[in-house]
Amino acid sequence: MARIATLLILGALALAGQADRNRLGLPNPPKPDIPYLIHGSDIRELEQVDATEEIAKNQLRYWIAGPAAAVRTPLAAPEFLFDSQQIDPRDLSLFGFEVKNGRRELLYSKKKKVVAEPYFLNLEGVAGRVIRIRINASLAPGEYGITPDGQNIVFTFSVF
Repeated sequence: MARIATLLILGALALAGQADRNRLGLPNPPKPDIPYLIHGSDIRELEQVDATEEIAKNQLRYWIAGPAAAVRTPLAAPEFLFDSQQIDPRDLSLFGFEVKNGRRELLYSKKKKVVAEPYFLNLEGVAGRVIRIRINASLAPGEYGITPDGQNIVFTFSVF
């Protein structure tokens, strides 16, 4: 009888652990409005930083302190999970940064013409507000950031 009770308890614990996972078998993002890099059977929170806007010589640049992001992936086509609560996932854009002078820079516009080209993102519903974000291109090794339109916050990652 004790053996049956033990098996029932273990089964209930296993099911409780599965409740935090979605149909992809991945954990759901613990915080809303932050992209999480899918890394095998786990997810990693992207670092959130503020981009500094700089206008000089008819150029608009955004830069982030530091030469590299804390979250790194070897995948050229990384995927992300995003729990959309306040940020509409359709407003997210992915940009590549160039490392210059120990910081990551993005030349956004030159002579009032936008020159920064975002990568196209595919969005797929996973469960409730949870969205899987896929990049419609292969990324070269380098520094990247996902940013909501109209905001200076950037969620950064590196491809190596």
